[in-house]
Amino acid sequence: MDPITLMMFALIAVMIFFMFRNSKKRQRTQQEMQNNMRPGAEVMLQSGIYGTLEEIDEETNRATIRSGSTTLIVHRNAISQVVTPVEGAAEEAETGTVAPDDDPSFGEHLANGDVTPEAQSNDASTDETGTKPDSEPGEEQTPKA
Repeated sequence: MDPITLMMFALIAVMIFFMFRNSKKRQRTQQEMQNNMRPGAEVMLQSGIYGTLEEIDEETNRATIRSGSTTLIVHRNAISQVVTPVEGAAEEAETGTVAPDDDPSFGEHLANGDVTPEAQSNDASTDETGTKPDSEPGEEQTPKA
């Protein structure tokens, strides 16, 4: 056998290996989601509707979901994910702290004396009086776009 044929068989074997691996991972994720589907869990349907799971009928594969004041009966596979609250986000919501917006506005000088790049380009095109060096005193100036 020539080396090219061996490489092709090796490549096909690697592809098959990754296909099986991906399939097992997908099955594991699906099984984990099915285990987390219990009454009282917050779920999201494939259509993007959020609701609380009230009941699962194993025989008919139907799930009863309450979203606001509406009750929906959907196929069990219509549930795309079980939404679980993140503890870190709940703690941040309790403290109410939000990161400040430190970005300087257009042309604003920074605290350490540096100037934003936009302001530097504007400063380079004007002299100390605020006019362009090549413009005449009575001439109207057009802003840069």
